[in-house]
Amino acid sequence: MDFPPARWRLVWEPEPQPGPWNMAVDEALLVSVVEGASPPVLRLYAWDPPCLSLGIAQPFADVDETRLRARGWDVVRRPTGGRAILHTDELTYAVLAPMHEPRVQGDVLDAYYRLAQGLLAGLKRLGLPVSLERQREAWQRERENPVCFHVPAVYEITVAGKKILGSAQSRKLRGVLQHGTLPLTGDITRILDVLAFPSEEAREIARRRLRERAATLHDLLGREVSWEEAAHALVEGFRQALNITFEEQPLTREERARVQALVESKYASEAWLRRK
Repeated sequence: MDFPPARWRLVWEPEPQPGPWNMAVDEALLVSVVEGASPPVLRLYAWDPPCLSLGIAQPFADVDETRLRARGWDVVRRPTGGRAILHTDELTYAVLAPMHEPRVQGDVLDAYYRLAQGLLAGLKRLGLPVSLERQREAWQRERENPVCFHVPAVYEITVAGKKILGSAQSRKLRGVLQHGTLPLTGDITRILDVLAFPSEEAREIARRRLRERAATLHDLLGREVSWEEAAHALVEGFRQALNITFEEQPLTREERARVQALVESKYASEAWLRRK
């Protein structure tokens, strides 16, 4: 695909942050982009403590709170759709752009497909034989599954049928937020330890199925990939496939103030977390 040259902002954040802060940063950057205070943004970040994130419409009843507290893990609700993700030992990316940006114009699937070209190019630089999932029917049959990585959605990225990178998108405020997670290492089934199941047998069945359908970079490459190596690969993939020049710029003072306000009023609040 051919795109006109563009200059985007790179927000590079290898220092892990809590879940409410991370979600507030994505929203604050979207506001800056829509208001014209910032060019489109590619943000790369990490999480600490480990955090379960729920899609905006996902029932909180999917969470086993007792198990979550026992592990010392956090929980947050995303402003985007999709199902639950456990954020740990991973690289998370976010794209924030106005709706008129050619790489995100059209509907959700149009933007998924275009942005996937950058993600595919980045993952190929790491040595992965990636492909783009197109089986809408399989996704629709299992869209109620509480685990995001349990089945690939349309235009998500797989290796030999196993999902390697999951993404979600929100289109509001005249802007587009798409973010996704690339698991680097660890047990891909850990998320099932903190989700509600009717029985332990059901949990173990889900664990076996998830191992069959998703993987980490370490699983697929047989080696450790650092956050920095993965991040550099994605930046280069976006640069190459989407014709983007990046300028690194941290959060401004105004953006940090907005982030703090969003943490307190929204992402760290029980009202948002447990919304119906």
